[in-house]
Amino acid sequence: MAEQAPDLAAVAGRDGVADRFARTRALTLALAAPLSDADATVQSMPDASPAKWHLAHTTWFFETFVLRDHVPGYALHDPRWPFLFNSYYEAEGRRHARHRRGMITRPTLDEVRAYRAHVDAALTAALPSLPDAARTLVELGCHHEEQHQELLVTDILHLFAENPLEPALWAAAPKVPVGMPGPIGWIEHGGGVVEIGHGGGGFAFDCEGPRHAALLHPHALADRTVTNGEWAAFIADGGYRDPRHWLSDGWAWVKAEGIAAPLYWEQDGAGWTRFGLDGRRPVDPAAPVTHVSFFEADAYASWAGARLPTEAEWEAAAAAHDPAVGNQMDAAGPVEPRPAPHGPAFFGDVWEWTGSAYRPYPGFTPVEGAVGEYNGKFMSGQFVLRGGSCATPRGHVRACYRNFFYPHQRWQFTGVRLAKDIAC
Repeated sequence: MAEQAPDLAAVAGRDGVADRFARTRALTLALAAPLSDADATVQSMPDASPAKWHLAHTTWFFETFVLRDHVPGYALHDPRWPFLFNSYYEAEGRRHARHRRGMITRPTLDEVRAYRAHVDAALTAALPSLPDAARTLVELGCHHEEQHQELLVTDILHLFAENPLEPALWAAAPKVPVGMPGPIGWIEHGGGVVEIGHGGGGFAFDCEGPRHAALLHPHALADRTVTNGEWAAFIADGGYRDPRHWLSDGWAWVKAEGIAAPLYWEQDGAGWTRFGLDGRRPVDPAAPVTHVSFFEADAYASWAGARLPTEAEWEAAAAAHDPAVGNQMDAAGPVEPRPAPHGPAFFGDVWEWTGSAYRPYPGFTPVEGAVGEYNGKFMSGQFVLRGGSCATPRGHVRACYRNFFYPHQRWQFTGVRLAKDIAC
């Protein structure tokens, strides 16, 4: 007889960890609910993972680092599956190659759901008596799964875009008319020493600290992100054909890949359209541009006579804003950047590229054990993004949160906020 999922709502509210665990596990299942077994198995590119793998990997994380290591007598649901669903933890041994995750036709989607139910039941039963170290790992696992919820959404989008039928996962949300934003305004900062990074008090990933001093030169940040309409002007002005605005690696990428517009954009006689999880729709000129790479963001900034902000500049400005405000993911349903009806925000809609390399802060030390591989070993060749997106679960980000991707990647909801230097 199939194992039944526990009533997670019944344990929610006992404490913050139990509540977050319940909400997180439920949202992941809801996001995957419309998928067929085939939808959940296919892998569209090496950077993306099948939906079924995301559901299983996040479960493997709880089973491995909490149940296996902290609950006496716990037996693995299937001893063969850690090889399939370990991601990159070298300390956990051999694993299935990332670029071949789409070959895992078995276990089925329903068997993965049963795996989740098994682990949820075991963790729910163990949670009241877990030691503090294990409860900390449950909290980390919830935040880890929230990261995978965003990856799940964006990986499904990339997969569906590869289907010539361009299927929609969800019906389009009702459109609320919002006028075009006015010209970009500028938030000036006179420079000086600021403190950035996580300083304790609440959850943060290891790469967000230690808190430290950073020197800012006088600068200004745009009070909003770049819109689709502004990006269309860049295209019309030959932005993708003019090497003057591009970094050398970026220009080589544009030529090699034939890049001429943001990912998922197409042009026909009626103008530009974009593909989203609600199907193909006309590009909204007032909405923030998204699905652009660091190379594109940097080229646009050059074309606009500006630059990308540093992550310290961004954090110093964003610290005065509420990270819970903005267009972020609250439930399973349509996700898409949209014009802000109540003025600019630093959080939500699109991840904002910075000009800062993803490197360790002064004094950074990875945590002990396998979970110490979570962030530190990726601090090479990538750039920092800030602020969250429309696919980021609300409550997941904060001003010091550091996301990171390689400069050519753009299947995430990534956009652009401009910066410029000002005279002292």
